[in-house]
Amino acid sequence: MSTTATTTDPRTDPDAEYARQHARYAPVFARIADDALQRDQERTLPHEPVRWLDEAGFGALRVPAEHGGAGGSVETVIRLLVDLAAADSNVAHLYRSHLGFTESLRWQPAPVRERWYGRIVAGQTVGNASTERGGNALGTVNTTLGRDAAGAWRLNGTKYYTTGTIFSDHTRVSAALDGVPGRRFAVVPVTADGVRVEDDWDGFGQRLTGTGTATFTDVVVDEQDVLDRVVGSAEAVHEAAFFQLVLLAVLAGIARAARDDAATIVAGRTRTFNTGSGLPFREDPLIQQVVGRIAAGAFAAEATVIAAARSLDRSLVDAPAATVVGGEPEPATRAQLQAEVDVEQAQVTVPELALTAAQQLFEASGASATSTRKGLDRHWRNAQTVATHNPAVFRARAIGDWFVNGTPPEGLNAIGDARPSA
Repeated sequence: MSTTATTTDPRTDPDAEYARQHARYAPVFARIADDALQRDQERTLPHEPVRWLDEAGFGALRVPAEHGGAGGSVETVIRLLVDLAAADSNVAHLYRSHLGFTESLRWQPAPVRERWYGRIVAGQTVGNASTERGGNALGTVNTTLGRDAAGAWRLNGTKYYTTGTIFSDHTRVSAALDGVPGRRFAVVPVTADGVRVEDDWDGFGQRLTGTGTATFTDVVVDEQDVLDRVVGSAEAVHEAAFFQLVLLAVLAGIARAARDDAATIVAGRTRTFNTGSGLPFREDPLIQQVVGRIAAGAFAAEATVIAAARSLDRSLVDAPAATVVGGEPEPATRAQLQAEVDVEQAQVTVPELALTAAQQLFEASGASATSTRKGLDRHWRNAQTVATHNPAVFRARAIGDWFVNGTPPEGLNAIGDARPSA
């Protein structure tokens, strides 16, 4: 049994919708950009920029209008994320988990949807606590969710790479339910007794995303906040694709930032190389060509990301609706599987475009561009860090299998220790 779910119809004017929301958020993005370099250099977590966005309703962009949100399309949200990532890729990235959680709500029973839509519209956000560092078999998790002697749900375990949680009001934790195969999600307040969140992320890029460790010790979980997740369901397939697309939007924003920095450097540079043409950089056709290649790569990355977002929007028009309490989740439709493949095709191309743009930036400058005061290396560091999340080689194989054999992309419940070879 199903109930009706609502989504933005992509047949409405997507450019007009984006323009309305862009006008609302562009001033906030500009404020975020002003201090982005300083935050990166001083390793200052962006709590204040996150507060600005939360107060402006950024986290409620995908909440349906009838529930008090903006009712925006996937395309609009992704385009805004590109804009935000161009201002500060860390801030765009840390909203990934919250936006993904919001996407999943359309398939939850009505009481769950209404409960969480209300919280999100009020400005509350949800982080992520899914990945474990070792000791769990592929497709399983060691974190457990079980009932205590009094019948209350208790959560125990340690998670890593908990992007966004340190900035959030709640976090969604993947856990194994005692005696039940698969996994569940437990959503708990970050301030709850037994929750400890650390800023111990030591990656060389995206250093301000709060991608640290979270520990859960006998944390009480509200009965209403234990959520099912079934591999291959409409909810699981859509959110997996959306999660991946958010990172691609971040990469497209990084490419745009590299383009803008390259243009600014070249326009203002007065010195040149003794082996060059002798012309000012802004008039040198070779340097102009470098900036042109960077701009073309940034354009291609953004266009690819938008095309994938439109595919996700189209797939939602006829997607299975929300599950009623006690009902079985519906499997993904062919359109949803195709949308997932479209996002995977973008995954094979966009990271390389962004990394190339970040590297070519230095071809349009000189040794002075390597000064740590300028922080131009952050574009490459951040792009490389984001690109490692979803290795393109595995995505390319899945795409080929889809087109050759019609095999849908397969995702397991969790990453983990590799299986022994046969």
